[in-house]
Amino acid sequence: MALATSSDQVYVITEKSPQTQLFVDYLIQHTGCNATVYAPSSVLSVKPPEKALLLIDMDHISLETLPEWQAKLPEALKKVPIAAFNIRNMDHALEALACAQLKGVFYRNESLDVICKGIKSLMEGELWMSRDLMAQLILFYRKYQSNVFRPACGLTNREMEIISLLSSGASNQQIADKLFVSEHTVKSHLYNIFRKINVHNRIQALNWIHQNIGPILPNIDNGRNGKSQSHR
Repeated sequence: MALATSSDQVYVITEKSPQTQLFVDYLIQHTGCNATVYAPSSVLSVKPPEKALLLIDMDHISLETLPEWQAKLPEALKKVPIAAFNIRNMDHALEALACAQLKGVFYRNESLDVICKGIKSLMEGELWMSRDLMAQLILFYRKYQSNVFRPACGLTNREMEIISLLSSGASNQQIADKLFVSEHTVKSHLYNIFRKINVHNRIQALNWIHQNIGPILPNIDNGRNGKSQSHR
């Protein structure tokens, strides 16, 4: 694995505090990366270097607001990998993976050394999560792959495709790009979907998906080199 350089950047999304600063100082010292703290409500008007990571504190970003937070990222940060720390347990991890395009998951009880090792792997385009979590995701593949696009509440196959992308945290424009349609077409489909399942916004739609369809395969696109890293 290549060593991090001083140009590598970690954006730590959490509330500022003396404890947070100690955490950031440790990351800088033991990863060789720059690390900067931004509050979850901050507008990140930054231009990331070639190797960067968004590290979000799940104690300060709820599952309900996570998709909206990701959707509001500026274009310059859309392709920067995202990892979450202070994950409580596997259920919390799976819910977070279903809401956002996470490349890494760090549980609350992870040691700082493990977090630093994971950050270095994520900087190289790898995934980082526990073996138990990876095994659970494989079960999701096996159990739900054939069911993701099954009819539900009169939804068409195209609408189920959009629901699948919506559950991964994709924005309207990202859905449009993925399906080779216009953003206006996506908005029309979303209007019809919301009407059919009787919801009024994305958060309500995500709740409906989890309650009525079950876990749609989390989006864990593995980035530049297709490698994954598990531990434990």
